[in-house]
Amino acid sequence: MRVTIAGVFFYLQASEVEQKMSTVTPEPIDGDSVVVGTTAFPVKQVGRIVTGQDPRDFSAGEMVRALRQLGFTCKPRPAASEPTPFL
Repeated sequence: MRVTIAGVFFYLQASEVEQKMSTVTPEPIDGDSVVVGTTAFPVKQVGRIVTGQDPRDFSAGEMVRALRQLGFTCKPRPAASEPTPFL
């Protein structure tokens, strides 16, 4: 499938993403995430590995859109816990 990330066209397949990520240890998730196989990864980490681009060159939203097109489940950034009010 053809996807555009940071203005660059890539032809990606879900099996290619799964193969590239199969030996990678996930980084801590502090933003949007994607489940590849049975493992959750930060979308920026997957984008860096799959495209070879610097993660500063593309947005998490671009990667989420591309990964969803490939059939992966993406989850939004975890909600920040609200502070407990002082009584």
